Formats: sequence, structure tokens, C-alpha cells
Amino acid sequence: MVDVRRGGERARTRGDGLLTRHSFSFGDHYDPTNVGLAALVAHNDDRVEPGHGYDPHPHADLEIVTWVLAGSLVHTDSTGRTTTVGAGEVQWLGAGSGVRHSERNDEPGAAVPTRFVQMWLRPDEPALPPAYDVRPAGHGGRGGALVPLASGIRGLDAPVPVRTAGAALHLARLGPGEAVGLPDAPHLHVFVARGQVDLEGAGRLVEGDAARFTGEGGPRLTGVAAAEVLVWQLG
Repeated sequence: MVDVRRGGERARTRGDGLLTRHSFSFGDHYDPTNVGLAALVAHNDDRVEPGHGYDPHPHADLEIVTWVLAGSLVHTDSTGRTTTVGAGEVQWLGAGSGVRHSERNDEPGAAVPTRFVQMWLRPDEPALPPAYDVRPAGHGGRGGALVPLASGIRGLDAPVPVRTAGAALHLARLGPGEAVGLPDAPHLHVFVARGQVDLEGAGRLVEGDAARFTGEGGPRLTGVAAAEVLVWQLG
């Protein structure tokens, strides 16, 4: 079964210098028919203007994966850590038993908006020790290959882990006519971060569109215009 969700239909949250487009129910935007897919419970597409961002706030029992598309994101947290995450880098925060963090477009000299996609998973166990990492993505992801970004699947290496068995985030970068087969998994969430693609069983998808697959069988993804696609493989 496939469920296509168009980018223009996503709920939006606006703040001072902030715009978030939500693929699932989030905050004040609640839809009982759209509360997640398997362990994936949030999938937010954020735009943050220079000098703005999300001030310290708490999380617990979430695996939070962030993919920066443009600009940079300054992360601070209650362990005393401060890092800057740039485009093409993947960040993982295992909130575990509890952590406070902030994320801002505060890099000195920042003059462009930061765009990032942040995704939340339920971990397998509650109250795990908080953990953090940020790594560059691997190369590739073009015609015929996916690049793992985060993995909780035994034997599937990725720059950062997630503590959710059976879950993995993959990146596909496709030019026109380039194609890749997606994983054969019980659930897939396919999100077009940039460009246009044709997805077997779902048709044409453009920036901001998503398709959710339930059931076995890995569909084929083909680039129409230069595209960057985030694919969650979920148990």
C-alpha cells in the first residue's frame, strides 16, 4: 500500500525567523490519521533565518536525526557540547533519559537561511544514556546506489547510529534518468528534499512530497530533475 502526501498540504508552524513544514502531526497540528509511520514519529522541514533558531528545550526517549541541506546549524546541549553542523553532514542526538538542546543559525558571518530536515524515532528502550554524534555523509548516492546516513540495522554501516532496530536512513542523489532500487522493508518513508523524481507505485514527486509504503517490495526511484531524496527504511 502506498500513501502519497503532497508538500503543499503539510501543516506549517511559523515563528520569529522560523518556518517548519510538518509531514506528520506535530505540536498544535494534530491529525489522528497522520501520527507517524512505524517508529518514525516526526519529519520536519525547517528554514531558519540568520540570527534565529530554537532556544534550549528538553527531549527524552527520542532518536533525533538531522540532515542539513543548506547553511549551518549551531547545536548546544546540556552536556556542555557545542558543534556546528554544515550542509552534507548528519547529526544524531539520542535524547535517552533526558537532554536539553538548542539549534540556531548563529555561525559567525551567517548570511543565508539554514534549511534542515529533522526526524524523530522512538528508541527500542527507554531512559538510555544521552548520546550525540555528527559526521559527514559518505560519497555516492547516484544511479544505483544509496548512501546510508543513520542505521540501527545490524551489518548496515552508517556515519551515525540510531537505537531503533530495523530502522535506517538512506540518501539518494539522482540526476535525470538515474535510478535506484529502494530497500525491501515492511515500511518505507520517501521524502523529496530537492528536485523531482518518479517513484514506482506513487508517480511523480516534487520537492516536499513524500510517499509512505507499507508491505514488502522495494520500489524503483528515478530522477526527473536533479534530486536529493531521504528514504527511511523501517521495521
